[in-house]
Amino acid sequence: MAASTTASLAPVSFQTHPERYRHWKLRFEGDVARLSMAVDLNAGLRDDYELKLNSYDLGVDVELADAIQRIRFEHPEVRCVVLDGALDRVFCAGANIVMLRTSTHAFKVNFCKYTNETRLAIEDASANSGIRFLAALNGTASGGGYELALACDKILLVDDRNSAVSFPEVPLLGVLPGTGGLTRITDKRKLRRDRCDVFATVAEGIKGKRAVEWNLVDGIAPLSRWNETVTNWARELADSVPVRGTKGVKLDLIELPYRHVERRPLPARRRTGRTGGCCARSASSTTRCCSCA
Repeated sequence: MAASTTASLAPVSFQTHPERYRHWKLRFEGDVARLSMAVDLNAGLRDDYELKLNSYDLGVDVELADAIQRIRFEHPEVRCVVLDGALDRVFCAGANIVMLRTSTHAFKVNFCKYTNETRLAIEDASANSGIRFLAALNGTASGGGYELALACDKILLVDDRNSAVSFPEVPLLGVLPGTGGLTRITDKRKLRRDRCDVFATVAEGIKGKRAVEWNLVDGIAPLSRWNETVTNWARELADSVPVRGTKGVKLDLIELPYRHVERRPLPARRRTGRTGGCCARSASSTTRCCSCA
């Protein structure tokens, strides 16, 4: 079932535009951009699952990747991006489980690769383009949702006695987080290894002051002061970097055939019978790597 379900998936387009977003709301307030996750329940790439609780599939991440690139290149005035959730008490529930369960292994591997590249793009924009990212967790962030937050420079969690951050993959699914989460909580957030072990095996996650003490988040704020705190944190992050510029670069639609370059296949490589290079030790073999063919 899984193989046939993914095989029937129509070709995925990686080109989109803010006017066509179905899962994200992007708005600009001076040098601060607000990117709100508002996943359309019935707008998955396939019709055999629902994107409940701001869970995501590849289509959601294609829009996120597009938004990050447009902010970076088309809007040089932006110095801080606030990532939040548009649902009540939910930031993001991570990758959609039904989508993953009904996909082939190859699709799942490439899905995780693509989503991690998007998180790396956030970190690269911060390191090399002077854009700071604030994850404003207005509700629970679990699995890939928390991994998205980990890619940001700062994480603010609402203190409503309910919202938590968690990696439920191990206790509930028997798999490891697939988008760099374990690496980031150790190498980036510097969690103690014993706390990493506990955190990765507690399905309900960690919330409130304990999340701050463990450095899973940078701070918490009550609902009564949530909007004020988010605004203040975004202002501090924006002021921490210099003005980037005033004139952006419009990202045009990439169309085939290309307008500026020519695409043509390389001719088939001719075997020379060489036995040098990495295949020297198996000269009698008829199989060669691409470098020695």
